[in-house]
Amino acid sequence: MPDTAIQIDHLSKMYRLGVINNGALFQDIQSWIALKRGKEDPHSKIGENKYKGDKDHFWALKDISFDIKQGDRIGIIGKNGAGKSTLLKILSRITIPTEGTIKINGRVASLLEVGTGFHQELTGRENIYLNGAILGMKKRRIDEKLDSIIEFSGIEHHIDTPVKRYSSGMYVRLAFAVAAHLDSDILIADEVLAVGDAEFQKKALGKMQDLSTGEGRTVLFVSHNMNSIELLCKKGILLEQGNIKIFSDNIHEVIKAYFPTNNISSIWKNNNNLFQNSYFIPNDFFIGDINANILSMPIHKDNDFYVHIIGEIKTLDPCLQIGYAIYDEKNNLLFWSNHNDNVEEYCSELRLGHNHIYSKIPKYFLNEGNYRIEMIVSLFCREWICEPNKYSPYIHLEIGSGLKKSSFFATKRPGILSPVMKWYNQ
Repeated sequence: MPDTAIQIDHLSKMYRLGVINNGALFQDIQSWIALKRGKEDPHSKIGENKYKGDKDHFWALKDISFDIKQGDRIGIIGKNGAGKSTLLKILSRITIPTEGTIKINGRVASLLEVGTGFHQELTGRENIYLNGAILGMKKRRIDEKLDSIIEFSGIEHHIDTPVKRYSSGMYVRLAFAVAAHLDSDILIADEVLAVGDAEFQKKALGKMQDLSTGEGRTVLFVSHNMNSIELLCKKGILLEQGNIKIFSDNIHEVIKAYFPTNNISSIWKNNNNLFQNSYFIPNDFFIGDINANILSMPIHKDNDFYVHIIGEIKTLDPCLQIGYAIYDEKNNLLFWSNHNDNVEEYCSELRLGHNHIYSKIPKYFLNEGNYRIEMIVSLFCREWICEPNKYSPYIHLEIGSGLKKSSFFATKRPGILSPVMKWYNQ
């Protein structure tokens, strides 16, 4: 198909534990010849149970097949050891598969590990030209892109310094700027973006969106940050022990499969020191009762509960507002709520330093089901700090059934809301 960027057919990758390659040169040559001829590796395990592995063999990927269209933004998620990085390394031609075939239509730019593709002794500027040459670009074309790459990276003052003296954050900034601006058709990015600061992560995610929607590039993105996955990707793949558990055109279905209902988190903690800014730093975000005791999921429909936000205000600005947004399972926005929505005398007063604000969601307001709550922090009409459905902390909420005061209210009702309204008869 001309619109197919990547076609993977029965791909598998086996590692021999504690042994480099097959242990003999002639066996390595036999395996290489078989691979080039499209035949099965004579030294791979055979039989119906071969993918189970043994004490000497480990199958990182097991007979996976899928197609990716040009312009797709694919989020690849899964637990550590699921095979995500192995898949990206095979697509980037860093390692070869044990079995199966891959067809790639276009140039591939990879961002897999800090420093990958950089020569330590060369300067940042020289490494830009090196990466461009690897992609087959002419010097004249790299010259045209040079200024935009340096500007995007934000390390203008260090561009002529050898990269061996760069911090990990500077590595990531330059590496992503190079991968995003040079003439590649497919951009592959691993969890390496987590090394960068929050501002650059947001900038990088926006750039990847622009590459896909504006320039029609294909993006494969691996991350454990579901906020980033949801923001960037429309489609998703969930890997589990080397197998594809789900491949869907709806990224929310993939994330839902990754976080099953019985493992929904109603707690967010800023353990990675994200969202650094001059005004408000969020620290904790959770579902609890009025005394700030964390509630387990699901929450019964006939119970009140509270959304708690705890953080530090560094600069008190009258335009600062803090709140949350609630989305349903299909990512439909239900409503926003901010701490200063009410008349001034009933608003929660913010102060310098530690703040713990909370908002009540009354019983019988939301219907049974699963919801996502995202934090909102902004300077009104001036600046986003935590922008909902873009770049923001989020928690999950599950509403379950509870004791019903009416026998006619015993099952889940249609719709998103299920309020108990007062009725009168005159």
